Amino acid sequence: MRRARGRSRREFLAGGLQTLVSVALFQSLFVRRLIAGPAAVAFSTWVRGLDDACLDLKRSGLSLVQWQESIQSLLERIELAELLAAIDFDALEKQLDYPDLGVDTARVRFPGVEGLPEKLSFYPKFFGMKAGRAIIPHGHRNMVSAHLIVGGEMHLRQYDRREDEGGALIVEPTIDTLAGPGEASSISDDRNNVHWLIARGGPAYTFDVIVTGVDGPGYDIENLDPESAEPIQGGLLRMPKLSVEEALERYGKDHHGQDPEG
Repeated sequence: MRRARGRSRREFLAGGLQTLVSVALFQSLFVRRLIAGPAAVAFSTWVRGLDDACLDLKRSGLSLVQWQESIQSLLERIELAELLAAIDFDALEKQLDYPDLGVDTARVRFPGVEGLPEKLSFYPKFFGMKAGRAIIPHGHRNMVSAHLIVGGEMHLRQYDRREDEGGALIVEPTIDTLAGPGEASSISDDRNNVHWLIARGGPAYTFDVIVTGVDGPGYDIENLDPESAEPIQGGLLRMPKLSVEEALERYGKDHHGQDPEG
């Protein structure tokens, strides 16, 4: 399994705090148009790159894995202060309710960014959670999404879906790592379909790119129970399915999970 890339938890948290502290100044400059035109043009080009990749997924035969690689590359290329300023991080953060179980979300807009289509081909969303709260473990059908950590630190686990047995999914563990600001992950039907993220050390936030109905209308999300998973041959796990209520009660607030380095 992959682990965090050579940085300590303290370095991750310090980087996240520095990012958030720098946002206010950058945002002020961005909104007042004191930054030279090329910076705004570059950001608009970046958002259009996200949009083009999502359009290509539905219209031009881009494979699911190719989409994941393209979107993750774009997400990890953007300067966090620039992104948070453009989406108005302060306003988004104030919208969050921070539930005791799970996460809260807000719709992302790009005010003042010129040259974007009237309707994007993806749903941009902002996720926030208190320390110890989680994006509960779940798998997906007929949708893709990518997630850029823009503040805080998360324990990220992912699994490949191998088979559906009705009341359970057969999955293979693929990623178990600590991830911090600037790191991205993604899911699709073909790679790392199941994910589970827990905020560590303080609040954590992600900027998400989501496309539903990739191969025809409709999509589905199945909540899972990793702690009750049964090991089977070949390093696979038989992971029971849960209702949303059961999954939130069991995994929305981390009571006993361990960091991969703990």
